[in-house]
Amino acid sequence: MEAPPDNDVLWARSLHFTHPDGSPGLAGVSIAVREGEILAVSGPRGSGKTTLLRCLSGLEPVREGEVWFNSTPLHTLGPAHRERLRRDRFCWIGPEPGLVPELNAWENAALPLMLRGTSRRRAKTTALEWLERLDIGEAARKRPHRLRQSERQRVSIARALAPAPTVLFADEPTAPLHRADRGHVLRTLTSAARSHGITVVLATHDPETAALADRTVNLLDGRPVRTVHLPEIPDAEGRAACSISV
Repeated sequence: MEAPPDNDVLWARSLHFTHPDGSPGLAGVSIAVREGEILAVSGPRGSGKTTLLRCLSGLEPVREGEVWFNSTPLHTLGPAHRERLRRDRFCWIGPEPGLVPELNAWENAALPLMLRGTSRRRAKTTALEWLERLDIGEAARKRPHRLRQSERQRVSIARALAPAPTVLFADEPTAPLHRADRGHVLRTLTSAARSHGITVVLATHDPETAALADRTVNLLDGRPVRTVHLPEIPDAEGRAACSISV
């Protein structure tokens, strides 16, 4: 069993995953993510992006292949150890906010900090700072049912950034947002990650979102692909063909 290079915070080799219904999810994916890097995992819906993030974060147990976080082999850890790692070192943003309905916005954003043992006062201060940075500070005392969908998603992003995780997994994090809001929220997320040295693995099917990352890995049908850009040559009907995936 080969340990990952020292500068790779996440490292996976030959990942294979099959969904419960028998459909393939990943087919031999190998990937390395450097410390502090923002990596976009791009591809159409159903290409395996979410499955890859779930395997890298320990949400899905790996049955074939290897996943390492620093010097820890996630593929050999039991459920309790994976849960502890996700609580203490990872955070997750999904396309749905997943807020606790009984808690207001700042309490939701502060929850991961308090679960790690941070005092309520300090957790509240940090949560409020992130809500302000995401332009949702005025709604800090509102419960989720009183917030718009886009506001709830901002709270979920604040919740993920507040504990300054080692790795942030973001699965289509701006999907519920209007196009006008996406750029601001993504710039806040990426600038915060860089200023705090947070490694980000970002799944997206949107080229504009992927362009904010340091590097992009493309998936298609559970396999990594490489896009080769070719000269624009009009076809018989005058359309330009310019790229091919291999």
